[in-house]
Amino acid sequence: MIGPVRALPWPPPATRGRDLALAGVSLAGGLIMHGIGFRADLGWRPAVPVGWFLVPLAAVCVAVALRRVATRTGLALGTVALLGDLVLGGSVATSIIYTQVLYDSCVYGSVRLWRRLLGVTVGLTVAVPLAGVVLLRDWRALGLGVLVALVGLLPVLTGTSVRQYRDQAAVERERATAERERATAEQGRAIAERQRAEQTARLAELDRRQAVNAERSRMARELHDVVANHLSAVAIHATAVLSVPGLDRARVDSALRVIRENSVQGLAEMRQMIGLLREPACEAVPPADHARAPADEARAPAEEAVRARLSEVPVLVNRARAAGLTVRERVTGTARRVPVAVDLAGYRIVQESLTNALKHGGGEAELLVAYRMGSVVVTVTNPVRDGPDGLPGAGAGLIGMRERTVLLAGRFSAAAEDGQWRVRAELPTTEAT
Repeated sequence: MIGPVRALPWPPPATRGRDLALAGVSLAGGLIMHGIGFRADLGWRPAVPVGWFLVPLAAVCVAVALRRVATRTGLALGTVALLGDLVLGGSVATSIIYTQVLYDSCVYGSVRLWRRLLGVTVGLTVAVPLAGVVLLRDWRALGLGVLVALVGLLPVLTGTSVRQYRDQAAVERERATAERERATAEQGRAIAERQRAEQTARLAELDRRQAVNAERSRMARELHDVVANHLSAVAIHATAVLSVPGLDRARVDSALRVIRENSVQGLAEMRQMIGLLREPACEAVPPADHARAPADEARAPAEEAVRARLSEVPVLVNRARAAGLTVRERVTGTARRVPVAVDLAGYRIVQESLTNALKHGGGEAELLVAYRMGSVVVTVTNPVRDGPDGLPGAGAGLIGMRERTVLLAGRFSAAAEDGQWRVRAELPTTEAT
């Protein structure tokens, strides 16, 4: 059985107004019926004034007004009014209004109340005619059952049906509300999932773009280090050849040897880099092993093999000296094996610094490689050349040296101090085991 829907403890003003209006209409109708003399004839009418019937009429109308406020009180008051009316002889007006009281008690009362009313009215519908037949010894007393059914059982059945339909409708409304709330929650979750998916896609796109930018920066740095240094030396010596007076054979041959050496070395490094870029993946060389990978050895001939490591710095120094730069080299601390990334970064920083000294310096440079506990410090100092002489530069070399140092969590500085250009890079290391 469907449970009851609780009524408000005190109806709102609009509902109270309707209840009072219904009670007033009922009272007016009862007065009219008494005024025209429309009363029941039950056979025991005592000789009482007509005005006495107005008391139970007013009481049953008050019971109608209390149908929502105090259902049980209204039912009790209406029942007492009906019994009093029957004692006075009975009136049609009070009986009809009492049917409204029974109806309201089933609609607005508790489940227990309408169940009791149903049982009582069914019992009275059966018991009253039987008792009339036994007491009056007249079969026509069975007609009393019809009166009891019309006044008592029919309003109860009608109110019970309306009550059940109303409760079922309330349950359906609650279920529909729950379904709407569930659908709203599902829609909210779907929107949240879509937003998370879009955010994930945006983050993935940002990661992809950052990866592409980082790879482009790395390739630009490597290309600059591989090509620009050697081409700078080639350009410097080509300029020197063009400026040799009388085409001094010895000086021309020396410049051409430097040009050839830098050209061959640049081609070898470019060939190695192109080979690495063409491979889908390259196995990393362990930090403790400074030998070249077999694939690298196969790509470049032995005489052109590129060994970008700190132990090959003397080769860079000799090459710079051959190009006309006076280099004072000094190593402090105990030379040791360092991670491959530190080896490569230190080598490239020395290479770029010597090239810059050759292009923009005063013809000499001082190189210091210091092996410290937990780091390697590379310092290159050269005098700054006065005037507009030398090859133009775009600053890409300094950017590349700084990026290499930052990637290793090191510290880099490059600035002019007292007429000297000083480049210093401190590269953290992990001791090889």
